[in-house]
Amino acid sequence: MPVIDMHCDTISAIYKRRWRNVEACLRDNTLHLDLKRMKEAGYMGQCFALFTYMPSIQEEGEDPFEYAKTLSETLDAELAANADLIRPAYSADDIRQNFRGGFLSAIRTIEEGAVYEGDPEKIRWFYDHGVRMSTLTWNFENELAYPNRYIQSPGTGLFQAIPETERGLKAAGRDAVQLMEELGMLIDVSHLGDAGILEILDLVDAHTPVIASHSNARTVTPHPRNLTDAMLRSIAEHGGVTGINFCADFLTEDKKGRSRISDMITHIHYIRNIAGIDAIGLGSDFDGIGDELELNGAGDMQKLADALSAAGFTTGEIEKIFWKNVMRVFEEVLG
Repeated sequence: MPVIDMHCDTISAIYKRRWRNVEACLRDNTLHLDLKRMKEAGYMGQCFALFTYMPSIQEEGEDPFEYAKTLSETLDAELAANADLIRPAYSADDIRQNFRGGFLSAIRTIEEGAVYEGDPEKIRWFYDHGVRMSTLTWNFENELAYPNRYIQSPGTGLFQAIPETERGLKAAGRDAVQLMEELGMLIDVSHLGDAGILEILDLVDAHTPVIASHSNARTVTPHPRNLTDAMLRSIAEHGGVTGINFCADFLTEDKKGRSRISDMITHIHYIRNIAGIDAIGLGSDFDGIGDELELNGAGDMQKLADALSAAGFTTGEIEKIFWKNVMRVFEEVLG
């Protein structure tokens, strides 16, 4: 079955391996995702995040905009080296044409709005260089907005995630949302704080789809990275999609680091009941999570389709989850 996955960190993982002088490429590797397994699994498209981890950037004295450009160049080089298997896609029509021609599609995305440095022209630069989806934050405050907070316990030293219900978008963040909407760049609310998510859903046009590329249902697993019922419904009302994240902490409370298909199906069942089948997609977070994964990479995606079928989902519903819902959003926003 075709697959469109809204989030992976594979390009960042490849770049980091090369930085450590470890050989890595997109075609065939030991990461969660490579072109060989994607092709064998019937993938249609993959959203490749240019993920910028700000603590490392700040520690090294690097410029986040330049770092993200380097990641984008890394993706460009991989696409050029593997043009027999994958092509860039900037619209839904590109994805269709690539698929008909036997090619996978690469959709370029940004994870961490700090790379824009509060400058609208840098948003335009990334759009002009192929970015079609972006978060405003990762897990740290930046020039655009506030994420949900991580508070360190003075007793244990452990970090606890706390919903950010008061501080949302900054002025530059509101300007960024408006510009992204004008450009036709998908607004991704994953990692954003609660107040910021609700502000965006109120700020954008009622007919503009907003997505959460890799988030689950907070009622099922009460982690602030997951979405409340109100958020899930509002995203659905905007015509958007929430991508099921395979990270164990967002799937279950058992704290064993085990990502299981049964927990994914529990979240999918719940979101279907709360927001409808048209509001669900996939956002694996491959190569951004280090859990024990039952779906241990792109080659295992059919296991989820089979499990959904066994759980009573129809072929039509599974197709919506695996690619049709995301393609519809791409059609509406990207053209």
